[in-house]
Amino acid sequence: MITTVLMIEKPLVSADVELVTTLHGEESVSFIVLMQPRGDQDRLLRALDDVALGELDDAVREAEEPEGEEALSLAERALEASLKRLREAGSEAVGQIIEEHPLDLLTSIAEQTHADEVIVLTAPHLVEEFFHRDWASRARHKVGVPVLKLFAHTD
Repeated sequence: MITTVLMIEKPLVSADVELVTTLHGEESVSFIVLMQPRGDQDRLLRALDDVALGELDDAVREAEEPEGEEALSLAERALEASLKRLREAGSEAVGQIIEEHPLDLLTSIAEQTHADEVIVLTAPHLVEEFFHRDWASRARHKVGVPVLKLFAHTD
């Protein structure tokens, strides 16, 4: 069985579940899902990403999105929904919310579980990616296992 640490920032949709559960063909996969709630410190970067992607309406509405403590309950529901979808697809899945220091937690969990890989499933973050400050780029230098970056789907 392959053990995968899966970092997400929004609930998995069916296309995401199919993607991550079929990457290794017929081999079974066990997932440890780490859910990152929206942080208020990221608002400017998200707005810049929206503008760069031509999503001007999303950039304008960025201030309306829940963040910080308010986003925590949304993240908990998103994590539970994602775990349920992975289990329904036949995979083992456990998870937790990332509350502080995402890369430290990722490294610790990868070591404790003897993970085979890390998958970062995220929306495009052009500004962070350009400067190699996105999760996947930083994780590659820290966790000691292969890190795959995939872009999340939307319903």
